[in-house]
Amino acid sequence: MPAFKEWTLAQLDRTFGMKQVKTSPVLEDWLNRQADISDFERQALLTLQENLILNVHDWNETELAYNFIGPVMAFVRFTTEKFNFFAERPLAGTVDGIEMSGKPDGMVASGFREPEIPYFCLQEYKKETDPKGDPAAQVLAAMITAEELNEHLYPAYGCYVKGSFWYFLTLQGREYGISVPYVATREDVFDIFRILKALKQMIIGIVEERK
Repeated sequence: MPAFKEWTLAQLDRTFGMKQVKTSPVLEDWLNRQADISDFERQALLTLQENLILNVHDWNETELAYNFIGPVMAFVRFTTEKFNFFAERPLAGTVDGIEMSGKPDGMVASGFREPEIPYFCLQEYKKETDPKGDPAAQVLAAMITAEELNEHLYPAYGCYVKGSFWYFLTLQGREYGISVPYVATREDVFDIFRILKALKQMIIGIVEERK
């Protein structure tokens, strides 16, 4: 079967009986959680945003990752003794007898030196239009694999980035929700950071429960 990057949403829906829901309590809970942003973090975000505004239409995917996405993730401080942020690490599993595999651009998973159980997957694209492949499907394919690996005990979380647009996703069972876009060149940049910091706190809770 296709790797993560070859799936489309239509194929995932048909193959696994998945359904996009208009209202997802899991997604809404995540998006509405509060998290403090310090003055230092706010200034750092504004500096990164200024660079993004000047370059987003010209950066390639690697430049977008190095100059904006990576620093944002670093300021969230996903690195702990129990879980970490990993980039382009292999992720594989079997869903309904179908082998799924790929290398998400980013992933928060238990483990320190190498990923173990994934909780969050990220996919990025350099352009706001005409990306290669279906970014929503790519991250969702990784998420359904992550949900299988965490034994369906917790929802899977994800995000895909198209230029300055960030979309957040949740998957619970075979129902998934996709947020409206958060635009990093606007005030939304603070919501993006808040949502990611809230995710860290949620993962801390999940890891503690699994002890």
